[in-house]
Amino acid sequence: MYRVDPPVSTGELDELFAAAWCRHESRDWNPVLKRSLVYLCAYRGRRLVGFVHVAWDGGVHGFILDTTVHPEMRRRGIGRRLVLRAASEAGDRDVEWLHVDFEPHLRGFYELCGFSPTESGLMHLGAPEHVEQKRFSRY
Repeated sequence: MYRVDPPVSTGELDELFAAAWCRHESRDWNPVLKRSLVYLCAYRGRRLVGFVHVAWDGGVHGFILDTTVHPEMRRRGIGRRLVLRAASEAGDRDVEWLHVDFEPHLRGFYELCGFSPTESGLMHLGAPEHVEQKRFSRY
């Protein structure tokens, strides 16, 4: 079952991400959910097995983030359905351009979801509490 913007707890999301990502650290998901244009959850029964959200610039650009499917449920089309539904929901909210960044091994997945390859850039700023110190330590 797929749900749009359902009530989902930080504990449920952390459990899913801990199973799916080897370096996941527990976090408070409430600020992410509050700032998302839309988020979707996939459930098997009552168990959360998939998640994706769309961040938004307040205009016409949305950004697919945190596409995650529980390892036991992968290769069943859940991730693709989550991304396609997120795209549809974002379009219904007047987003014209949907962006996604991904690691090279995920190119085929996102191309199957309808994304075209583009060039992009990425800058790692480190942990938020250290960013300001790094930027201004020379002055």
